[in-house]
Amino acid sequence: MQTIKPGTIDEYIANFPLETQRVLEQIRNTIKNVVPEADEKISYAIPTFYLNGNLIHFAAYANHIGLYPAPRAIEVFKEELSGYKGGKGTIQFPLDKPMPLELIERIVKFRVEESLLKSLKKKK
Repeated sequence: MQTIKPGTIDEYIANFPLETQRVLEQIRNTIKNVVPEADEKISYAIPTFYLNGNLIHFAAYANHIGLYPAPRAIEVFKEELSGYKGGKGTIQFPLDKPMPLELIERIVKFRVEESLLKSLKKKK
């Protein structure tokens, strides 16, 4: 689907159909609302929020949005994620279903807590 390698999240989102762009912006805004101090960047060629390291990634595909919150988050939210395809560090949210923004928000909050704990441990 993508033709050029994006340098920013805006460029990444602009490469997709309008409906997918809308969903990507919803996810982006959900993350930004939880952690406005996180830096936005492109990492691994996909949108990434960075706070004391990579916090969370997301990406669009033909039929789903991939969310990459790290394996521990998948484990913690295992029951709630049981209705979605995924793997060790990824979740696939189908584009033909409502995006579970409240669940994404809670996953991001969990990742922020993990990031802050990791940062505190490094300082000791």
